[in-house]
Amino acid sequence: MNPTHYYTEIASPVGTLSLRASERGLTGLYLHEHRHGPADAERAGWQRDDARFDAVRAQLDEYFAGRRTGFDLTLDGEGIGGTVFQRRVWAALAQIPYGVTISYGELARRIGQPAAMRAVGLANGRNPVSIIVPCHRVVGANGTLTGYGGGMANKRALLELEAHSVIGAAWW
Repeated sequence: MNPTHYYTEIASPVGTLSLRASERGLTGLYLHEHRHGPADAERAGWQRDDARFDAVRAQLDEYFAGRRTGFDLTLDGEGIGGTVFQRRVWAALAQIPYGVTISYGELARRIGQPAAMRAVGLANGRNPVSIIVPCHRVVGANGTLTGYGGGMANKRALLELEAHSVIGAAWW
């Protein structure tokens, strides 16, 4: 029997966010423009349950208001999926501090595979829990903004939020 997936949609400064969860925890956070989000056929089986996402909504509101620099949420690792390699990359992403950017090469070094920059970039782009697992904090070797599954304008906006956030000062 397939596990039940729940979803909701919330407004944010970077557009509508689609949240997905199983009984065990959060399995997805997708921006409206998300290049690698779930297909419509997959979404057809999800059940809407807005209340299930109250903690996620509250923490995202605090993040966008500049009052939160990290998230304390239960993720369903099995429900998130991914290959062993992708999961290693996503775990390393979760360790990048708020307001800090690193290169794909540095991320590859952090997982012990310094020659795997391209593969790290592909895994980064497949991160199913955007913002919470901060794939937007990875930039090109020279500091330039490079691809982002949720759209380059959103990547820029998230990095600007983190660079200019003053705890207690609303961003939107």
